[in-house]
Amino acid sequence: MKNKLKVLRAERDWTQAQLSEKLDVSRQTINAIEKGKFDPSLPLAFKISRLFDLPIESIFEDESSSSK
Repeated sequence: MKNKLKVLRAERDWTQAQLSEKLDVSRQTINAIEKGKFDPSLPLAFKISRLFDLPIESIFEDESSSSK
Protein backbone atom coordinates (compact mmCIF):
# COMPACT_ATOMS: atom_id res chain seq x y z
CA MET A 1 0.00 0.00 0.00
CA LYS A 2 1.40 3.38 -0.97
CA ASN A 3 1.54 5.97 1.77
CA LYS A 4 2.78 9.47 2.57
CA LEU A 5 4.04 8.63 6.05
CA LYS A 6 7.69 9.44 5.32
CA VAL A 7 6.79 12.82 3.79
CA LEU A 8 4.46 13.72 6.68
CA ARG A 9 7.10 12.68 9.20
CA ALA A 10 9.80 14.70 7.44
CA GLU A 11 7.58 17.79 7.30
CA ARG A 12 7.45 17.67 11.10
CA ASP A 13 11.16 16.94 11.42
CA TRP A 14 10.45 13.69 13.31
CA THR A 15 12.73 10.67 13.24
CA GLN A 16 11.28 7.21 12.77
CA ALA A 17 12.02 6.61 16.46
CA GLN A 18 10.07 9.72 17.50
CA LEU A 19 7.10 8.73 15.37
CA SER A 20 7.20 5.17 16.69
CA GLU A 21 7.05 6.49 20.27
CA LYS A 22 4.05 8.68 19.46
CA LEU A 23 2.24 5.70 17.91
CA ASP A 24 3.44 3.13 20.47
CA VAL A 25 4.97 0.84 17.84
CA SER A 26 8.56 -0.16 17.03
CA ARG A 27 10.81 1.91 14.78
CA GLN A 28 11.03 -1.16 12.54
CA THR A 29 7.24 -1.01 12.09
CA ILE A 30 7.46 2.62 10.95
CA ASN A 31 10.29 1.73 8.57
CA ALA A 32 8.32 -1.19 7.10
CA ILE A 33 5.18 0.94 6.63
CA GLU A 34 7.15 3.74 4.96
CA LYS A 35 8.76 1.27 2.55
CA GLY A 36 5.42 -0.35 1.74
CA LYS A 37 6.51 -3.70 3.15
CA PHE A 38 3.85 -3.68 5.87
CA ASP A 39 0.28 -2.40 5.86
CA PRO A 40 -0.82 -1.00 9.22
CA SER A 41 -3.77 -2.48 11.05
CA LEU A 42 -6.95 -0.44 10.89
CA PRO A 43 -6.56 0.77 14.51
CA LEU A 44 -2.98 1.87 13.75
CA ALA A 45 -4.09 3.61 10.55
CA PHE A 46 -6.69 5.54 12.58
CA LYS A 47 -4.03 6.43 15.16
CA ILE A 48 -1.75 7.74 12.39
CA SER A 49 -4.66 9.66 10.90
CA ARG A 50 -5.44 11.34 14.22
CA LEU A 51 -1.78 12.15 14.90
CA PHE A 52 -1.40 13.96 11.57
CA ASP A 53 -4.98 15.31 11.66
CA LEU A 54 -5.66 13.98 8.17
CA PRO A 55 -8.18 11.51 6.72
CA ILE A 56 -6.80 7.97 6.36
CA GLU A 57 -7.30 8.04 2.59
CA SER A 58 -5.06 11.12 2.27
CA ILE A 59 -2.21 9.21 3.97
CA PHE A 60 -2.71 5.71 2.54
CA GLU A 61 -3.57 4.79 -1.02
CA ASP A 62 -4.80 1.38 -2.11
CA GLU A 63 -2.52 0.47 -5.02
CA SER A 64 -5.17 -1.69 -6.68
CA SER A 65 -7.56 1.26 -6.96
CA SER A 66 -4.92 3.67 -8.27
CA SER A 67 -4.53 1.71 -11.51
CA LYS A 68 -8.20 2.12 -12.47
